[in-house]
Amino acid sequence: MRSSTPPTHLINLKEQIYCFEICGNDFAHYLIGIAVTKKVVLALLKFPEETETESFEYLPTKEIYHESRCHAIAFSPSTSLACLPKVVMFCTAGADFILRIFRSDLQNSDTVQELKGHTNYVNDLAWEPEGEFLASVSDDHSCRIWSSINNFESVTTFCLNSAGMSVKWHPEEPSKVLVAEKNGIIHLYNAKSQQVILSLESPKTPLMSADWSLHNRMYVAALCGGDIITWDLRRTCRPADIKQIHEDGGRIVKISPNTDQVTASVGRPDITLKVLTAKSQIPLIESTLKLYGGLAWHSRLPYVAAAFDRKLCFWKVQTK
Repeated sequence: MRSSTPPTHLINLKEQIYCFEICGNDFAHYLIGIAVTKKVVLALLKFPEETETESFEYLPTKEIYHESRCHAIAFSPSTSLACLPKVVMFCTAGADFILRIFRSDLQNSDTVQELKGHTNYVNDLAWEPEGEFLASVSDDHSCRIWSSINNFESVTTFCLNSAGMSVKWHPEEPSKVLVAEKNGIIHLYNAKSQQVILSLESPKTPLMSADWSLHNRMYVAALCGGDIITWDLRRTCRPADIKQIHEDGGRIVKISPNTDQVTASVGRPDITLKVLTAKSQIPLIESTLKLYGGLAWHSRLPYVAAAFDRKLCFWKVQTK
């Protein structure tokens, strides 16, 4: 029987969580979106480090109707809770293959805009750092770029050779977008010129998830089979490291936003969360989830979050 690291903080919801996202924007870093049946719950989230009472606070603020099961959520860079009225804009990917752009002031004003074009499940979403573009990747073997300044018209489509699993823009070079395919190929595109800048190839498949470090733009990690494979973009001929993490295959990997030396991943058996440093095989955190509902890092504080069934758990990651 594996030992399980208890969460530092825990939220119990009344319905199963399908996915969630913690907003990474400077003026809304305590906003979280949680997708449950037929709705997205917008809530305010504060950790002991952020409150005068040194307590963990979770305050549901708004429920927004969502027509189909939600597979992914991404907050727009324009989201801000520091102004009046508040500005919350986010995109969701539904089980009906439709993307939805929601706008809310967390009071009475809510709108939704549907983006149609994908013909299969959308696996990941990402906003360009300036909010000008939105990228989406799908099982329909495509990555689509949507222009927010042109009413979210689909302006570019990158045709892939397999399902698109992950997509990520980098804040230091906003025209560059990373697209990872299930067949193990990762392309770095220039979205404006529509050219491939470089390509990486995993020695193992299927590739289920990839991430691009916010801390070190030369660092890319992918979860292929049960292995976390990392690349240094200055030396792209072969992976810098291959480490087996999940015996029966992995599902998702996320690099800590504060260091490229720590990754969180979820895989089998038992849908297990593992947080590891690059130099160790012994997890800092290991916890059995049983039913997966999302994985995310807090953008400022050393917390990683994972959802399973009706629980949203937060673990404080001690790296030193």
